[in-house]
Amino acid sequence: MIVVPVKEGENIEKALKKFKRKFEKTGIVKELRSRQQFDKPSVTNRLKRERAVYVQKLQQVED
Repeated sequence: MIVVPVKEGENIEKALKKFKRKFEKTGIVKELRSRQQFDKPSVTNRLKRERAVYVQKLQQVED
């Protein structure tokens, strides 16, 4: 369960922003979307490899 402590006089918009950030970090929505359809293990492995290559290229350009 996600708990967002709201301080005295704190704006409700700020509290909502904190809640959304915490909720997104949990990865619940991402997991639900991935469970809507079945992906073969070979497809998931290929996507992981492609993502790793992409991230590695970004890091090389950054350096």
